[in-house]
Amino acid sequence: MTAFAQTERDQLCDEFLVVGPDAPTLCEGWTTSHLATHLVVRDGRPDLIVGPMLPIVGGYAKNAVRAIRKQPWPDLVEAVRTGPPIYSPTALGPIDELVNLIEFFIHHEDVRRAAPQWEPRELPRAEEQAIWTALTRASRLMFRRSRVGVELISPYGRNRAKPVTPQGDVALDGLPSELVLAAYGRRAHARIEEVGSADAISALWASKLGLA
Repeated sequence: MTAFAQTERDQLCDEFLVVGPDAPTLCEGWTTSHLATHLVVRDGRPDLIVGPMLPIVGGYAKNAVRAIRKQPWPDLVEAVRTGPPIYSPTALGPIDELVNLIEFFIHHEDVRRAAPQWEPRELPRAEEQAIWTALTRASRLMFRRSRVGVELISPYGRNRAKPVTPQGDVALDGLPSELVLAAYGRRAHARIEEVGSADAISALWASKLGLA
């Protein structure tokens, strides 16, 4: 069983320690401390994800999130590196790989590619294959609201994410790691080729994409 999710987690934590808590990320409005806090909450305090939006416990939840973010930076990074508590299903390797590979790959790149003069990493072939498998598994759900057809093309295969529509069809060509970044809203920082009419390409990226 591969452990690319854990590898991405560890490398992201290494990057956090290099750039510090106030570095920019590709997540709009978030510094690295916001991103690290999000990951700690996601791992172990999912109640705090929706808690701040609830009328009765919102204040408590906001204070709890703030306390996580305000702890010493090395401690916050170590909390990210340690990962979910032992009772969490994602503490199990296969589930971690299924749930967290894309999450931690993308957030690792959110930090790397927010810096000037970044270059793509050369990932192991097995990791690219794992990302391709995860992307194709989710592609129909992710692109279901696309106004145009979408085909994903990589060295690892082709995947029809959305049937052709009357508004056209777009092919997205690149490494799985670059395609997944584009699919998850990082198009401007993803090195992919877009094949289709200008109108169809515009319609694709104007669509509401994603799993939610």
